[in-house]
Amino acid sequence: MTQLPGLVVTGASGRMGQQLAQMIRASDKARLVGAVERKGHDWVGQDLGVAMGGARLGVTVTDDPLEAFAQAQGVLDFTAPAATLEFAKLAAQARLVHVIGTTGFTEAELETLKPAARHAVIVRAGNMSLGVNLLTQLTKKVAEALDDDFDIEIIEAHHNQKVDAPSGTALMLGEAAAEGRGISLADVSDRGRDGITGARAKGQIGFSAIRGGDIVGEHDVMFAGPGERIILRHVASDRSLFARGALKAALWGQGKPPGEYDMLDVLGL
Repeated sequence: MTQLPGLVVTGASGRMGQQLAQMIRASDKARLVGAVERKGHDWVGQDLGVAMGGARLGVTVTDDPLEAFAQAQGVLDFTAPAATLEFAKLAAQARLVHVIGTTGFTEAELETLKPAARHAVIVRAGNMSLGVNLLTQLTKKVAEALDDDFDIEIIEAHHNQKVDAPSGTALMLGEAAAEGRGISLADVSDRGRDGITGARAKGQIGFSAIRGGDIVGEHDVMFAGPGERIILRHVASDRSLFARGALKAALWGQGKPPGEYDMLDVLGL
């Protein structure tokens, strides 16, 4: 019997890190073989299960990603852009499937991922859920069907600990809307309004970000035209749906040729 793929979770102490670890442990298709945290973190050197407040898992949290990656076939990474870029280099050296749920990248940072994708599979998405990826496709189709008499607004809400705005999902939806209209999002993005802003410019794609409480994730794409509005909506009520998508991506990537992929590839959309 072929051994199940071994997976490493980076940012193991975070909300998503813990969710990913639990998801992998509960799976009969993968093994949890490593957990990584930043140098100086309280969890380093502890058993991951104990650090999470439960039973021992037999996986010690390390601050040495190279050590963790050496025994793995994939890494699930929901951390920060600077950390993810370093992990990408190491994952490429080890030929691991690198699933990236990290958001907040600049265009320049995304460019630096390309060399790693020449040697390893990278699956990167602003959101790993099936529903959001379907919403992305619907957004593109509606944008194709409606002209710029319909203003596009993307409204997103997340918990009060989220550090980037707009969210990666909101930007993914904005890109889909822009693609549907055959334009570049960078040319029409409107991310902030305050004071006397003047009338809205025709053809812009607007973003609004709400932060509060423990909201997991809510995204609306509004097409507002003369006398009518069309609103596409996705509400996430449980963070485990992102973990399920990330695990699916890590398993899907096994044996695939090196390159950059997204969840549309994973889901066959």
